[in-house]
Amino acid sequence: MNKLDALKKMTTVVADTGDFEAIRRFTPQDATTNPSLLLNAARQSQYAELVEDAIAFGQRMGSSSEARTDAAMDKLAVNFGQRIAATVPGYVSTEVDAGLSFDTEGTIRKANSLLELYTQAGVDTSRILIKIAATWEGIQAARHLEKDGIKCNLTLLFGFNQAVACAEAGAFLISPFVGRILDWYKASTGKDYTATDDPGVLSVQRIYRYYKTHGYPTIVMGASFRNTGEIEALAGCDRLTISPALLEQLAADEGELPRALTPDQVSEEKHFSLPEANFRWQLNEDAMATEKLAEGIRKFHADYLALRGVLETR
Repeated sequence: MNKLDALKKMTTVVADTGDFEAIRRFTPQDATTNPSLLLNAARQSQYAELVEDAIAFGQRMGSSSEARTDAAMDKLAVNFGQRIAATVPGYVSTEVDAGLSFDTEGTIRKANSLLELYTQAGVDTSRILIKIAATWEGIQAARHLEKDGIKCNLTLLFGFNQAVACAEAGAFLISPFVGRILDWYKASTGKDYTATDDPGVLSVQRIYRYYKTHGYPTIVMGASFRNTGEIEALAGCDRLTISPALLEQLAADEGELPRALTPDQVSEEKHFSLPEANFRWQLNEDAMATEKLAEGIRKFHADYLALRGVLETR
C-alpha cells in the first residue's frame, strides 16, 4: 500500500487545488481553494469557459464597472466550486475576499451572497464551507454564520489562541498553516528542522490534542505543507489538505505510515476562554502568528485583486 492510500485510512484527505484533473486523479474526499489557486486556474485555457461565464454573469448583474466585476468574481468562485463539488463527494471550501478580514458584517453578507449563487447553481449548500481568515472579526462572523447553520473553515491560522477562539465560536473546521509556520522559524533562527521538531507540525499536534481533550467538535485540518515529512507526522489528524505535488509523492511512496495522532491522546493544558482583549493581546505577543496572519491576508488580497484584473481585461 502506498502512503497516500494508507493516509486515507486514518485521515480525510483534501485536495488543495483548483485543478479539476488533479482532483480526479487523487480522489480526495474534499477540496479547498483560495484566491491564489483560482488566479492560477483562471489563467489556464482549459478553464476559459468558467471565466467567460462569470464575466457574462457580471455584465448582466452589475450596474457599474465595479459592481459587474464584484458579481463576476463571486460567480467565478462559485463556478469553480460547482465543478469541484461534482468531482468530490464531500465538502468544498470557498474563500471570502481577504479584504473583508476585519469586517464582520461584510463577511457575513459575502458568505450569504456566495451561498445564494450556489443555490441558484443547484449545489447543496450543506457541502459548502465558507472560508474566512481567523482574525477576531472573522471568527465572530463564523460564530454568527454557524448559528445560522452555515459551516465555516477558519483559515490563515497560525497561533494557538486563534485555534481556541475558533473552537469557542463553534467553527466547523480550522486550517492551521503548517508550512508557513516552518518558513517563519527557519527565516528567524537560520535552523533546519525535521518533522519531529517542525514548529508547524508541533502547533497542529498541540491544537489537535487540546480539542480532543476538552471535547471540541471543531475539525482540525492541517494545511500549507512544505514536504511529505510534515504530512506523515500528522497522520491521524482529522483532515489534511494537500497540494497535488505532495499527493503525487505520497502515492509514489510504498513505505509504512504509522499513525501519529489519535483522539485519546491527552493535552496537559487546562481549558480556558478568550475574550476579545485577551485574544488580541496573545496574538500581539506571538510575533510569528501576527506576522504570518498579516502577510497571508495581504497575499490573498493581492491575488484577489490580480484575479479581478484578469476578469476586467477579458
